Amino acid sequence: MTTAGTTPLRIGLLGTGPWARNTQAPALAAHPGVELSGVWGRRAEAADALAAAHGTRAYTGEEGIDALLETSDAVAFALPPDVQAPLAVRAAEAGCHILMDKPVATTVEGARAVAEAAEKASVASVVFCTLRFAPETSAWIAEQAAVDGWFTARAQWLGSLYAEGSTSEYADSPWRREKGGLWDVGPHALSVLIPVLGDVEHLTAARGPADTTHLILRHTSGASSTVTLGLSAPAGAAGVEIEFRGERGTASIPGWAGAETAFRGAVDALAEAVRTGVPHACDVRFGLHLTELLVAAETQAQAG
Repeated sequence: MTTAGTTPLRIGLLGTGPWARNTQAPALAAHPGVELSGVWGRRAEAADALAAAHGTRAYTGEEGIDALLETSDAVAFALPPDVQAPLAVRAAEAGCHILMDKPVATTVEGARAVAEAAEKASVASVVFCTLRFAPETSAWIAEQAAVDGWFTARAQWLGSLYAEGSTSEYADSPWRREKGGLWDVGPHALSVLIPVLGDVEHLTAARGPADTTHLILRHTSGASSTVTLGLSAPAGAAGVEIEFRGERGTASIPGWAGAETAFRGAVDALAEAVRTGVPHACDVRFGLHLTELLVAAETQAQAG
């Protein structure tokens, strides 16, 4: 397995949808420390097109997964969560490091299987929560985590993916339509709040309009936070805001350059974990914990 810092890390990509086309494949192909070792897709024509666009080899079918794993040091996933989870177990068992999309899985059992497989195989892992890896926001999160005295926080992530008139290609995602904003953008919000305020020790969840979910969280630091998540807001109501308030005043999250830049940061984090053997804070164990929290929130919101 390639681990030396001067040797490109061979990373294969599983998935050919919009996320793979717009973010992951371009980021991997352009990364100076990476060799895009291949692209796997369920549809051969889609795999062929994406691989050709980035000068690599296409794979398809069950045998294609094994072939890609054999020629890769790591694999990145651009697949629905409950499709990526068993394939991540398979990759870890083959000795490949794993760069997963959020959420790791939509069941605790599925996420735990990935975490256990990665630990057993001693492979590095990273879960791509965008704000943890975009340069602007990752630095801001670290800055806020170093400050004591936070009293409360507010996170609002409202998309208009399913609003009337939306033409987003991501709206065609069956799992997003089924699971809604809680599962799609909830990991992003939690991945910011937890490093700053501490783990969640109590959670209350309630449903709002359409797929919107509201959370009230109490953290181990003693601070509380509120979270609003959804994908069906009117276009004029959509936006992302995360704000901390405490003894030193108010801190609001800055803008960031975009998903492709953030994904390059996640690749860097995986490469560093491979090189040093030191787990990244946003690894599959953290991904498992996010799934545990989201399952608890979903169960409570549905019961209400």
